[in-house]
Amino acid sequence: MKDFEKMGSFYLGRQVDDTTGSATGELLLYDAKDLTTHGMIIGMTGSGKTGLAISLIEEALIDEIPVIAIDPKGDLPNLLLTFPELAPGDFLPWVSPQEASREGLTPEEFARKTAETWKKGLGDWGIDGARIHKMRESVDLAVYTPGSTAGRMVSVLRSFDAPPEAVRADGDLFRERVQTTASSLLALIGIEADPLTSREHILISRVLEEKWSRGESLDVPSLIGMIQLPPFSSLGVLDLETFYPTGARMELALKLNHLAAAPSFAPWMEGEPLDAGRFLYAPDGRPRASIFTISHLSERERMFFVSMLLNEVLGWVRTQPGTSSLRAILYMDEIFGFFPPVKNPPSKTVLLSLLKQARAYGLGILLATQNPVDLDYKGIANTGTWFIGRLQTERDKARILEGLKGASEKGFPLQEIDRMISGLGKRVFLLHNVHEDRPVLFQTRWAMSYLAGPVTREQIKTLAGDEASPAAPATARPVTAPAAGTMPQASIESRVMVSGVNSVYLPAPAGVEAEYAPFLGAFASVHFDDRKRSISETRDYAFAVEFDAGPVTVDWRNAFELEEDPSRLAQGVPTPVMAEAPPAALDPKAYTRWGREFLKWLPQEARLAVMTCPSLKETARSDESRADFAARVALARREMRDAEVEKIRRKYASRLTTLQNRLMRAEQAIERETEQARHKKLDTAVSFGTALAGAFFGRKVNTYSASRMGTAISKAARLQKESGDVARARETAEAVKQEMAELEVAMEGEINALIPVDSPEMAIQEEFITPKASGMNLTLLGLLWLPYSRNSQGGLTPLWGKR
Repeated sequence: MKDFEKMGSFYLGRQVDDTTGSATGELLLYDAKDLTTHGMIIGMTGSGKTGLAISLIEEALIDEIPVIAIDPKGDLPNLLLTFPELAPGDFLPWVSPQEASREGLTPEEFARKTAETWKKGLGDWGIDGARIHKMRESVDLAVYTPGSTAGRMVSVLRSFDAPPEAVRADGDLFRERVQTTASSLLALIGIEADPLTSREHILISRVLEEKWSRGESLDVPSLIGMIQLPPFSSLGVLDLETFYPTGARMELALKLNHLAAAPSFAPWMEGEPLDAGRFLYAPDGRPRASIFTISHLSERERMFFVSMLLNEVLGWVRTQPGTSSLRAILYMDEIFGFFPPVKNPPSKTVLLSLLKQARAYGLGILLATQNPVDLDYKGIANTGTWFIGRLQTERDKARILEGLKGASEKGFPLQEIDRMISGLGKRVFLLHNVHEDRPVLFQTRWAMSYLAGPVTREQIKTLAGDEASPAAPATARPVTAPAAGTMPQASIESRVMVSGVNSVYLPAPAGVEAEYAPFLGAFASVHFDDRKRSISETRDYAFAVEFDAGPVTVDWRNAFELEEDPSRLAQGVPTPVMAEAPPAALDPKAYTRWGREFLKWLPQEARLAVMTCPSLKETARSDESRADFAARVALARREMRDAEVEKIRRKYASRLTTLQNRLMRAEQAIERETEQARHKKLDTAVSFGTALAGAFFGRKVNTYSASRMGTAISKAARLQKESGDVARARETAEAVKQEMAELEVAMEGEINALIPVDSPEMAIQEEFITPKASGMNLTLLGLLWLPYSRNSQGGLTPLWGKR
């Protein structure tokens, strides 16, 4: 495993010495859990801000953490430009012909040069095509273009769904949801409404509150209708007509109707619904990166969409169980205008709520801006991670330093940060993380995605065209249509009645001419019970099989499952029929035998498929989709991983603390012994000097002079001892450092030995529960007539559903 392939760690670059500005070679690994306290990326144009954000998102996707990304500039679809083979042909459609021309190259030559540059750049950072392939295989990437057909469309105006029960139960949160929705909708039609004084805002808010409080959703037509005829007669203490006359309400209704009727707004009514869970996980359970590109929208449209999307994310957050692990990421590539320091646009209110509440549910919010002045720093004062790149003006730097005063629980060294920020180069960022001891400088790694710059709508169409289409449903077993022609109805009906066989038919849709064919129909109720998996569930099944003219009249292996409700069946023989029931079908005793054979055969078909993750001992609930179960399992994996990592760190913590204390004492001893040796050296030099002076300049060598010479020699011996003490202290410090390094290597080894979250042992499996004989109940067995329609060429089409 490469040094940066560590669970729960985002490989963002390499550290830079903050005094020399040169790279140290030490990797910058960011703990994914730290993003639950949110993050900010600040840097001027050209600082490498977008590259850092894309690299961080890439790391999240490799770790199978889903992402919702709001893209006002059009840069983030570059995440789809990942080429594992790094072949020139992959780059060719995306390189700029103008840039190639400026370099005197053809597009093909420039693509070849770009591929070589990208391959070398990634190689210098230890990244190869296999890592790119792993990222692409780990997730589903989707580009949404609200209000446009270029990418995936999002239906925003089709309905205003009631918020989840968790939001409705929280009075403050519910009022915020109502207020933000009303403000966003009014802003879209050009009305800047004050929630306290605007009668338009008060009316729409009251309508939303009236419906949503009962769990009922609204669409645009019904909203327009309720503005004209509200379901209440007063607002506040005033009657409705006094507060907001009918004529004035009609003007508001017409503005909304013009919006809904305008051809340019048709795309807002189509596409996928606003569903945060769907944006985070694909139907097949893979985590998803949903990129919402809004560069083509007007300012009002951007505010409307962003506010609605953030509302949806906040509602989703409140339906999730709490966790300290990183569940998902919400990224905004440019927050300018959405979170200003003074004004209160609709987006700001919901963003503040998300910043306060999302961390408890594992949603990490990452915001970016190149305009640090126009930002509400009070709202993000508790943000735990700050990535600060090169800034444009001293004013920008002063504003950031002011905002950082409350950003550190350990006290922020503003003077040191001021010095470090002042010398930042391109792609060099200062990382301040409240979960670490001190800020560090680092150079961002090479992005795995090709950074082609802002992507146009035409290019988005190309990317959207490359997205995988949903798999086609499996083709059901063909059913042979009965021979053409109808039989005399009276004779068939009388024969069935005389035989005493239970005869039922499925009525054809109203207004459709139909002909009926006979089958043997079996309807059963099957109970599945598995105490180990806590499953106790009953399901209904319906099967039909054709009568065979051979020696075996009925073979259940040829049966097909019906997708019809037994309550729709009617008693009797329908008219007209296209084929007569065979003689065996009119023998009541045969049905007893067929019933026994059916119950023997049924367990082969009526098996309950359940999704499980054996390693986590998790089983999907009966009402849980694959995507929802995958999300739950992914979170459980990360929680288990984070808990194991924390357990290992605690295991080594006391030993590391002991060694750190020993190292501190050893360094203090070095300092003390060095100081003592320096004094001894000086004292010895003075003693020798005095003794020699007395011996050379004295009139005679007396006992006193000899004594002083002896003292000087004794001090020299002690100096030698002090020098030895310094050397031993240094040896002790080096030994402690070596022991600490070995201990850290051992700790990292245990962490890396943990089972990766994407290992086969952590995969979701499909298992089957077979019913017991006592759990199967045959509710209906009889002669079943199914309808067909006949076209002008005589071809037959079944008028019933089949699984």
